[in-house]
Amino acid sequence: MKITNDVIYIGVNDHKIDLFEGQYDVPNGMAYNSYVILDEKIAVFDTVDKKYGDEWLKNLELALNGKVPDYLVVQHMEPDHSANIAVFMEKYPNTMVVGSDKAFLMMKQFFGNDYSQARLIVKDGDKISLGKHEITFYTAPMVHWPEVIVSYDSYDKILFSADAFGKFGALDIEDDWACEARRYYFGIVGKYGMQASKLLEKASALEINIICPLHGPILAENLSYYLNLYKIWTSYEVESDGVVILYTSVYGNTKKAVELLEKELLAAGCPKVTVSDLARSDMHEAVEDAFRYGKLVLATTTYNNDVFPFMRELINELIERNYKNRKVAIIENGSWAPSAQKKIREMLSVLKGIEILDKSVTIRSSMSEENKAEIKELAKLLK
Repeated sequence: MKITNDVIYIGVNDHKIDLFEGQYDVPNGMAYNSYVILDEKIAVFDTVDKKYGDEWLKNLELALNGKVPDYLVVQHMEPDHSANIAVFMEKYPNTMVVGSDKAFLMMKQFFGNDYSQARLIVKDGDKISLGKHEITFYTAPMVHWPEVIVSYDSYDKILFSADAFGKFGALDIEDDWACEARRYYFGIVGKYGMQASKLLEKASALEINIICPLHGPILAENLSYYLNLYKIWTSYEVESDGVVILYTSVYGNTKKAVELLEKELLAAGCPKVTVSDLARSDMHEAVEDAFRYGKLVLATTTYNNDVFPFMRELINELIERNYKNRKVAIIENGSWAPSAQKKIREMLSVLKGIEILDKSVTIRSSMSEENKAEIKELAKLLK
């Protein structure tokens, strides 16, 4: 697939995968993207997952049309992008491998070879010339591994963005970019918002016509839309006005309280209410929603004098990703010794920029009339 006259897509689609990185549900598969620039010198950008090495090499051979590559640019060493470096170098042994110093340390770990006789270590701002295409490299540590670099082609004004601007889903499936890119970002990159924001600052100084990520579609139109979303995500700003309610319920009584709160919020004029049962929903979609909206309600039962396991997992996911700049309300349920609220407050206390409402609701077994009135009041505070 041609991206420009000289830049060709040689990646692959994976429809066999069920869990990306062993945890993220990917019903629409994954794309492992790789690119080649054909100029006086030829540069290949990244490889693909090991399972698709043969298909990728065939794609590369077709693009090369009898020529041989001069450079293999390794932007990211995670195996879904680097697994075929050794195979590539066996086939094209005279190629110069380009990467950060940390990338070559990882190559030694993965392949037992750091290509010391055929490598070019690049730092922030270093360049290589392919002819009319001049490539500038920018370091992007912890987006989302420490060795990451991105590459900018000044001729076609392309940013090869590594895992930034990626998304779940194969390229032969049409789905909503923002939904799966948001889940991908907060699941995989979200912990490193500060580092991703620094990369975005570097990118803002460049004239970019096309973004070529390592996962997801090539972005060539309406780039301001994608860049603005990334600005929101990397700075932990609120993307959409609304309330997300995440809950666990054992015998249905906490669920009834959530249903009442949802009804009262909508009646009070809340523009959007999203509800997820953490025991039955995709945990990472719940995390995505928590970051998307500005107000979060955690409703859960007390379990073994602690927080119900699925709720504890959700809170740990938020803590790991530096959840911030949000308003949180708590509903707890406990038949004899409700303690979930106290535990949740303790867990969230490590986060910055989180406002936990003083107003909370404590249910003892099932909702009382007093609880119903408290939930109506809570809805007014959150709308």
